[in-house]
Amino acid sequence: MPIDAATFRSALGQWPSGVTVVTTTADGTWHGMTASSFSSVSLDPPLVSVCLAKTIFTHSLIEASGHFGVNILAKDQAHLGKRFAGQQPEVTDRFFDVNAKTAVTGAPLIPDALAWLDCEVRHAYDGGDHTIFVGEVLAADTPRLTAPLLFHSRAWGQFADLLPEDAAVMDTGTTEVLRRAGAAPGRVAEVISTLRDAGVAVRVLDLAGHPPTDLELAVLDADRDAGPGTATAVVATPEHVTKAAELGIGVAEIVTDVNGDLAGIESLVAAAKNAELAVSVTLRNIFAADQEDAIAACERVSALGVDEICLDDTTSSANPLSMRLFLQEAVPRVRPVPLALRLGDSTGLALANALTALKSGVRRFHATLGGLDGVSPLEDLLYLIATLEVSAPADRDAVLQAATALAQISNAPLRSRTGTLPTPAVTT
Repeated sequence: MPIDAATFRSALGQWPSGVTVVTTTADGTWHGMTASSFSSVSLDPPLVSVCLAKTIFTHSLIEASGHFGVNILAKDQAHLGKRFAGQQPEVTDRFFDVNAKTAVTGAPLIPDALAWLDCEVRHAYDGGDHTIFVGEVLAADTPRLTAPLLFHSRAWGQFADLLPEDAAVMDTGTTEVLRRAGAAPGRVAEVISTLRDAGVAVRVLDLAGHPPTDLELAVLDADRDAGPGTATAVVATPEHVTKAAELGIGVAEIVTDVNGDLAGIESLVAAAKNAELAVSVTLRNIFAADQEDAIAACERVSALGVDEICLDDTTSSANPLSMRLFLQEAVPRVRPVPLALRLGDSTGLALANALTALKSGVRRFHATLGGLDGVSPLEDLLYLIATLEVSAPADRDAVLQAATALAQISNAPLRSRTGTLPTPAVTT
């Protein structure tokens, strides 16, 4: 016996899909409907298909016009999906305030959709109570880079938050904390070497702040065997880049304000790349700035070919919601350049923000051992990462040894909340 319709619909409802608005024209009037039965067919020639019930009005219109548009909706366009699905009966003009345009065929296209395709019907196949329209794509565009709108089991949504397989940490503050504390070079070298042996990259020099001190040079001399790439330096001039390369530094850090003159860092990035140094650019105050301006700044830096962009939130301006909204837009727009975070902890939200970031495409964090400069404590981030069963190259037990030494040397209580807790065991 044939399967009953209710069971069939229920089974199909478990298949998640994107959401499109399929459009066409009739007698100079625009028409559109929401559809999820859209698929690619061929690359050469470029063909796509839409599958429409024979009883709906749009089916007869496409059959008569011979063309259709496909508009792939973004995560923030559920209202359009519902409108074109007829779920807002009070709306008499489905194209109101859409600012639709046309390309080749005359089918209306949504200019701020995730993507649109303008198609001419090449084939129409019988598919039971549906017709499979195969269209050749005559024009297409991707106006936005953001997450798609999804449909599953009669509900609208977005991608589930998936944790990454691995994450990395870098210490950007401990050397400076120890310098300001007047620590002996030998003890500082002990702490920094322990961190680097534990798999943590460490900022050893701040050439933008001051010339190399005897303490910092002692750290480098004591740790040459760690090799390039594990020590970083803040640079502000091409001369700083040259000095960093001479001292065996592997990563040049460029720190600038998100609202500053980003054009001024172009020559610095070029100098670092010419010196065969990796380049990390830190954008300060980024979460206090206008979101679109901040994301545009990230795109400009990404275009320079840097190896990392660090979003600095040491003012603790972000919260989990604003962090999520920002990263959902920023991560796809700067690919393939990875984003890192440097989180302040004055509001107590640093770990919540870090969790949100991990689930939003961030895999790197800049921190400080013990959090003595107000930045999220390194050992707390590693505890969070281990709790989530995300792999990290850093050995947290060795990091805790370095934290114990730091507390003795600095004679200051560490700000970490997990410094006395064992590393969570990973289940198998």
